Amino acid sequence: MQDTNSHLALFFEPIRAYLEDEAVSEIMINGPDKIFIERAGKLEQSTQRFISEPALKAAAVNVAKSVGRLLNDDNPRLDARLPDGSRVHAVIPPLARAGTVIAIRKFRKDKLTIQQLIEYGSITAEGAHLIDACVKLHKNMIVSGATSSGKTCVLNVLSSYIPDKERILVIEDATELQLQQNHLVCFETRKADKNGNGEVTIRDLIHSSLRLRPDRLVIGEIRGGEALDLLQALNTGHAGSMSTIHANSCIDCLSRIETCALLSGIDIPLTALRSQVASAIDVVVHTARLSDGSRKIVAISEVLGLKNGEYQMRDLYAFKLKGIAPDGNIQGFFTGFGNTPTFLEEAGLMGISLDMAMFEQVRC
Repeated sequence: MQDTNSHLALFFEPIRAYLEDEAVSEIMINGPDKIFIERAGKLEQSTQRFISEPALKAAAVNVAKSVGRLLNDDNPRLDARLPDGSRVHAVIPPLARAGTVIAIRKFRKDKLTIQQLIEYGSITAEGAHLIDACVKLHKNMIVSGATSSGKTCVLNVLSSYIPDKERILVIEDATELQLQQNHLVCFETRKADKNGNGEVTIRDLIHSSLRLRPDRLVIGEIRGGEALDLLQALNTGHAGSMSTIHANSCIDCLSRIETCALLSGIDIPLTALRSQVASAIDVVVHTARLSDGSRKIVAISEVLGLKNGEYQMRDLYAFKLKGIAPDGNIQGFFTGFGNTPTFLEEAGLMGISLDMAMFEQVRC
């Protein structure tokens, strides 16, 4: 834990080596006697232990104190960040029956590039060019996927295609994105204090951002009622914005946005809400962590609107599973579906050429 101050390093001594190991992406502590880590996409059980439950709970409490928050019987859950940017979530007993539970998502110190994704086999050069075109054409994009599927890393890559001349407003619960553009304004939410005052939510920050002349909005993650505020923004001229959401597929992504928008507390007819979702979102990029631990962009799909009240999508490019090798590695290939994007002519007018061969269906 090189960047963590000394007293936190002392409390986290049993896992200090994992915090300093750049190959470890996540640390999961299930009570004092069970520690698991994720390395290269695969889970491993550690032999390390905390000396007792009070020692583990003290580590979590000190993380909370270091960011001005409370972790106690009245506030048994914690969202926080370590000084190096790693994201921490903790739950203490009696909610956690086996003892204090902590998950630490490591903060990547070097920014993942599209070239690295290509080298890792997470996407092809053709798929990367399609994503680049979508960003340059100011398509509103959502990165969907399950937990730990690489959504934030992919959003980082998407945002890297935004031209440096544009004004970008970034809104997150905890700072994870690493945008490098010059005209960048970053916001972070704030939890309520011990008296329940002073909370600032993503919804609040979206309201502020719309009065700050953004060319693009980048929202770290859609989780709740802020989805409706984002839809309103996207449908009122803030094209080219992007965010992430937990979802099982591209089509499920739209349903999840719909469900989150319903949590806003604003009574809106379902048909009107679906119309807003279909109008606001142009492209969905779906990510997945496969059984061999690899992470891939498994689908890029275009939203076409509604038909008989149901969402219509067109799959443009995706990863097709071919099989599993004897060593457990996933075998597959990227392919088109014979569908060309509706924005093909628009891309041509903007001087962006797309290789038509990438949209042809590969049969293996």
